[in-house]
This record gives sequence, structure tokens and C-alpha cells, in this order.
Amino acid sequence: MRDIYDLEDRLLIVATDRISAFDVVLPSGIPEKGKILTTLSLFWFGFSRDIIANHAVLGGIPSLSEEEGELLEGRTMLVKKAKPLPVECIVRGYLSGSAWKEYQSQGLVSRIKLPPGLRESVKLEEPIFTPSTKAETGHDVNITFAKLQNLVGTELASKLREVSLNIYLKASEYAEERGIIIADTKFELGIYEEEVILIDELLTPDSSRFWSKEEYEPGKPQPSFDKQFVRDYLEGIKWDKNPPAPELPPEVIKETSQKYLEAYKRLLGANSSP
Repeated sequence: MRDIYDLEDRLLIVATDRISAFDVVLPSGIPEKGKILTTLSLFWFGFSRDIIANHAVLGGIPSLSEEEGELLEGRTMLVKKAKPLPVECIVRGYLSGSAWKEYQSQGLVSRIKLPPGLRESVKLEEPIFTPSTKAETGHDVNITFAKLQNLVGTELASKLREVSLNIYLKASEYAEERGIIIADTKFELGIYEEEVILIDELLTPDSSRFWSKEEYEPGKPQPSFDKQFVRDYLEGIKWDKNPPAPELPPEVIKETSQKYLEAYKRLLGANSSP
């Protein structure tokens, strides 16, 4: 979760330690999460720059008081003021989460027909692009590629799919070399000076499903390095996914924080710290 400040020609994004699940903000925070998300996003923005430009502006952070600096250090990003596109670009490389539930009931994922007999968490023959609309309130709605074409135009829809798949493939290779499987992730894009660019965050534990490569075993849910741990807890207590969200117990907060940090260290190096 981020706080956004308008600086006229730029935006200042502050990543907080708040966390959401099922599109609802939880009352409990995850220590160090905001710093981890910011550092990882900046890394991935640089990593994917050969595929598409992004909204990050290096340097230029407004001067802060000592107190402000302590609160905001490591969790602040200056970005270009782009116009967000009204979709989330989701790429799935593995059959998990809501995609697994949809496949079980229909044999489809976002109207994409998959082979019969697939097991939970199995790696797909090739990643699939499953966009969704961004709801102002409530839950996002999955849409077909044809609906995306109607929404943003044929040419732009094709570009969004191509960019999303290319970033996913490149990032997945990098992550697997470091012991992390990126099961699925979502990208957000916008228009800046008539150019499509990446915005928001990128390939973080809040926007992706990260699994341990050495613990991966298809046919069941996987231990994750991301907020899926929180989702699983909330599913386990039968929360109806409508506000207000319940408080997270201390042990869930601690375990989630450790999972975020483990993903961070694997991706950026064991000696890295947020």
C-alpha cells in the first residue's frame, strides 16, 4: 500500500508497511515491507528497461527534515506523472490461486482453454496473459483478451500482452537462478508523453506469487515468499473478504515479514538489507 503526493509535474510515492488482501486493506502492518517493495521495484524497473520504459525518476527527491527522513528513507520513489491504463496485466506461468479454482470448475482460465488433467501448481506449457479490469471499489474482474481489445484498442492490447510476457519470461529466468519461482504476477502500465510505460510497483511480493524452487512440488499449494501466506490465513478463518478486515495475529505478521525479507535477499543478494 502506498501514499501518493502530487508534486505538480511528478508524483512522490511512499510505500508503507500496510498490506491488503482480496482488495481490502488490513488493519495490521508488516514491518519493513515498504522498504522491501521500493527497493525491489527500483531493481526490476532497471532490469526491464530494455523491454519498456518506466515511471521511476532517479534522484530529485525533495529535501526532508531529519524526522521525515527517518520515516521515509528507503521507501520513497519519485515518478513521472503518467495516465494509468484501466487494466491490470496479469501473467500466469503456473496454475495456482484463482486460476486453479477456475480451471477446476471450467477447464478454462480467463476463457483460455487449458489441457485436461492438470494438477494444482503445475507449470504451464507457456505463460498465459490474463488481464483484469481495475475496480474502483470491490474486487477486480478478469476479462478476455478480446474484451481488452475493445477496452484499449487492438494495437495497444497486443503491446500490453507482448510487454507483460517478455518481462515475465526474463524476470522468471533471473529469479529461478536465485531459487525463486515467479508463479504469477501483475503489471500496471500508463501513458506518459504518448508512450506506454510501466508504473506502480514491479515484481514485488505484493504484486506476485513467489515460491521456493527447492521446495516446489506440483499437485498441492506451495509455500510462498509473498502475501499469499496472509491470504491463506484469511481463507483459513473463513473471512468473507469484505471490509472490515480482521487483525492479523502476531505470529502471522512475523512470519510474513520474514518471507518478504527472504525473497528480497534471494533476489538481491544474501548481504542485502532494506
